[in-house]
Amino acid sequence: MYKSEKSCTSPCGVLYAVWRISLCLGLHSGSSGGPSQTSTTHQQRFEMVHPHPPITILNLAKNAAEPYGAEAVTQKQYLRKTNRGKVQKLCREHYLRNDIPCGSSHCADCQRILSAIELGHGHRHPQDSAGQADRMEIEETESTKKRRKVLLLSQSARTGHRKFTNKHYLVLDTNVVLRQIDLLEAASFGTDLIVPQTVLDEVRHRSLPIFNRLKSLINETDPTGRFIRGWVFWNESRFDTHVRREPEESINDRNDRAIREVCTWYKAHLAAHKIDVVLLTDDRANFDKANQQHILASTTKQYVEHMAQESAQLLLDLVASTGSAFESDDPNNAQKEKTKSNFYQEYLPLGQLQSGIQSGHLFQGTFRPNPYNYLEGSIFHDAFDKPLLLIGRESMNRAIDGDVVAVELLPREEWKSSTDDVVVEQDAAGPAEDPDPESAGSSLEEEAEQKESRTISKTVKKAGPGTNSQPTGRVVGVIKRNWRPYVCHIDRASIPISALQSSLSAHAVFAMPLSRSVPKIRIRTRQASTLANQKILVSIDRWEPSSRYPEGHFVRALGIVESKDTEQESLLLEHDIPYRPFGKAILDCLPAAGDKWVVPEKSSSSPLWNNREDFRDLMVCSIDPPGCQDIDDALHAKRLANGNIEVGVHIADVSHFVLPDTPMDVEAASRGTTVYLVDKRIDMLPSLLGTNLCSLRPDVERLAFSVIWELREEDSKIEAVRFTKSVIKSKAAFTYEAAQIRKDDSSLKDEISESIRLLNKLAIQLKKARMDNGALNLASPEIKIHMSSSESSDPVDVEQKESRETNSLVEEFMLLANISVARRIYESFPQTAVLRRHNPPPKTNFEVLQDVLLKRRGLELDVSSSASLASSLDKCIDPKIPAFNTLVRIMATRCMLPAEYFGSGSVSKDTFGHYGLASEIYTHFTSPIRRYADVLVHRQLHAAITDGPLPTSMNSKAFVEKIMTNINKRHNAAQKAGRASVEFYVAIAIKAKQQTLQQKSPSSIPRSIPGTEPSPAAYVTAEAFVIRTFRNGLAVFVSEYSLEGLIKFKEDQEYDGERYEIGVSRQTGSSSKSASVREQTDGGLVKIGIFDKVSVGISTEQDRSTQRGRVKMVLLKPINSSNL
Repeated sequence: MYKSEKSCTSPCGVLYAVWRISLCLGLHSGSSGGPSQTSTTHQQRFEMVHPHPPITILNLAKNAAEPYGAEAVTQKQYLRKTNRGKVQKLCREHYLRNDIPCGSSHCADCQRILSAIELGHGHRHPQDSAGQADRMEIEETESTKKRRKVLLLSQSARTGHRKFTNKHYLVLDTNVVLRQIDLLEAASFGTDLIVPQTVLDEVRHRSLPIFNRLKSLINETDPTGRFIRGWVFWNESRFDTHVRREPEESINDRNDRAIREVCTWYKAHLAAHKIDVVLLTDDRANFDKANQQHILASTTKQYVEHMAQESAQLLLDLVASTGSAFESDDPNNAQKEKTKSNFYQEYLPLGQLQSGIQSGHLFQGTFRPNPYNYLEGSIFHDAFDKPLLLIGRESMNRAIDGDVVAVELLPREEWKSSTDDVVVEQDAAGPAEDPDPESAGSSLEEEAEQKESRTISKTVKKAGPGTNSQPTGRVVGVIKRNWRPYVCHIDRASIPISALQSSLSAHAVFAMPLSRSVPKIRIRTRQASTLANQKILVSIDRWEPSSRYPEGHFVRALGIVESKDTEQESLLLEHDIPYRPFGKAILDCLPAAGDKWVVPEKSSSSPLWNNREDFRDLMVCSIDPPGCQDIDDALHAKRLANGNIEVGVHIADVSHFVLPDTPMDVEAASRGTTVYLVDKRIDMLPSLLGTNLCSLRPDVERLAFSVIWELREEDSKIEAVRFTKSVIKSKAAFTYEAAQIRKDDSSLKDEISESIRLLNKLAIQLKKARMDNGALNLASPEIKIHMSSSESSDPVDVEQKESRETNSLVEEFMLLANISVARRIYESFPQTAVLRRHNPPPKTNFEVLQDVLLKRRGLELDVSSSASLASSLDKCIDPKIPAFNTLVRIMATRCMLPAEYFGSGSVSKDTFGHYGLASEIYTHFTSPIRRYADVLVHRQLHAAITDGPLPTSMNSKAFVEKIMTNINKRHNAAQKAGRASVEFYVAIAIKAKQQTLQQKSPSSIPRSIPGTEPSPAAYVTAEAFVIRTFRNGLAVFVSEYSLEGLIKFKEDQEYDGERYEIGVSRQTGSSSKSASVREQTDGGLVKIGIFDKVSVGISTEQDRSTQRGRVKMVLLKPINSSNL
């Protein structure tokens, strides 16, 4: 049929075919031209997304004068939804060939094709960031030849299987890749995996994270480095294996047929070599049809069970429970499913959810659990001023933190208010539950269910209808799951005795996630006794309506609980921080001279000096925190002849080294930001750049991107501004403290000291102008952790960071640079400028804080504008408590919305503003070593001032928005990881202080007994402020340690929600007078409310069952909470 269609074998025709193939795969972004627009930059993007086509397809185009095989052309039709919601039908030509190699090291015919490709012409150098450098041929070296060498599947193939005894390759179908990627990645699972193009494309469209993992898996080599683990077979582009979709055939059925066609072709192609091909599928229909076509097929679980015994026992733990076998075939399983009762309602079909959302009957939002009550959650929706409440397990209906859900609104008479109780899952359900789903209905399960039901009834009753009721609803479906691998501990109480005796049979146990916002996960493992004291990684597979908890599978062990290495890796995994070493392809992008690279001599013939000014004689210096190695900003100031001041901000020219669309650029875009932990840094860029070639070290010539202003000395008004790339030679690198000392020492009259004083004078004026314009001076708790030595990571003390004038000096000029650059790039690129905004918070966000301030301190908080809020915050002062104003600012900060990156063409101009800075436009330009957004801004600014072209992708609004989404995600994750790292080291410091106290007075300080309350003398004492009150507890903030903690009482206390206070009986707990807490004599109650200063005892503990470590707090004054 195809042979009668038009063929094309000319060089131009083959190039056109290649371009069409890449277009069909969604790789040709931002261009609508023909083959003449295919560039080396596009080729590199192709190579990074698809590992093998650069050799098997793109090089065919290079050598098309001697085509390897005949071609056929067919057509592919697509439906595409435009940005305006319209559906377009596209028809594109699809070229087929008969020379796509199989990847087997046994096939001589395919190896001849690959050998010819390996002898092709040299590579071409990519365009530079401005798109100005011509693409030049470079010499074919041994290293480039090595990179062109194509690695194949192993010569031995897969052997030693107890069911498929012949040598064989595994062909993966889509559902196996999507569900079993953890198993496939395991080294012990082996090599020789064939991934059809059909599967690659499906995975790419359904899950980009798994697609990236699949790419990495395919490119991995065996221990010898001679063979690869996986081979992409481009079946959609091969004449023999391309299949057309039949009338009335679903896309899924067509793709399954295409995968089976791959198996059939391989079976015939490798028959002479006596190598079998086994289809690995967990799809029942695909499995049955494969058997009908006499294709060897297996489910994942069946295949692993028949692997070598030593491998099978461990690998079975990695098999995902969803679709891992056809349980429905077992009549016993079918009967069990019938007798199971549902804990939750079934979800509505996706089509019904979408139509309900469009009609306004249902409301879509992101599910967020209540951090104080695991039986309560909420979503935010523009239709409501307050969050839409979800109370009880049934209403939350299997939603997990971050899931995008559809919620049905309950009738107004069923609306409730948020509860005033602290409810912890272990207290409500307890560890007595049986993790084995087969035991559903057992006495343990019934007891746990009854206990939780009583807790729910109690909290729901307290959250009944009233004047403070909120919109209330129930989840009826999940639009998008936010499941990810979770760091967990095994709940020891759930481990059967037989498992602790090292039984090799699988047992169901509970994995307790590190994040308390995630429910415990039921897994089956043969390693329960081994994993009992370790942190592990667990993935959720499914959550059926009949199961109280989600089901998942073990991924891998991380190490012993409380080991520092284990805790650090757990922290990075929990917050999805990429920490893999930089690969060879990335390191190959670095300058060949390595750390010997220097700025070339100034010459008109040197491309580097084109459009670059020489600032090496300026008195430039940097001011940074102690120990800073990635110095990406420096400043200078000097007086001009006309009386004005020239100020320069000089930023590391990272974009000179990180070229668009290179592997290093792609990796930096993926990482998004450098992550700063207490004792380590996870770099966005290789250290050669971040801490050396790009770092603006003193007395070393470095490339920079400079913003130069002419400012009036009397008021810092901008008279002129210009932007230029430059070369600088910093004269000094100061810490904030050293710069402050230099500024304050009036005896120092040198040029650098005078420059710092001049910069400080101007910075004070700039800050005043910002504050007068309505900028907010908010606060966030920051502390410094002291280590025992420079070589040790053992914390010995914690102190609050001191902010100096020089901190503000640097901040003001960085802000000014960011604002100036934002205006310039928006002027040139109004549709794709990379900007940052901070939306005004809804006024309802401040309602509680306003009410608390008014009732507890008689203070008013005006939130009508940022200027009014700033003025109100300045007036929130308590003369008796100096720290009160800082506390209020911290609480106000929590009412704000987070700032975010965005593309200028994606939102209306009136939403560009930065609320906190009171600026109409803003971006990030000043930290390109550690933020990828700044790298993009540098490229845009350079293109703007030179009238040069941008990389093609940067002209696409969709591409910019996609990058911004990832950067926002990475930025938020980095902040959370940083805070978690601080909390971990603070906990270690507190534990060390406890041990020191015990060593000083071992006889007078009784050691705490596991499971009992420690003696008050065993606690580290500190002052704290109450920031929230509950019927059965207090939330407090300890500024000394930057810690927020929960003090939980065993019983409910007298609670006054109107006054935000609780009343504790003096007979119940031993009281102690405190000047900041009001005492009420009537009834013998001690009243404690929000903003009151209290004394707390802090300790660290580890739950013996769940292995969770935490910082625990108890109230010591004005009353001891030990008996509460």
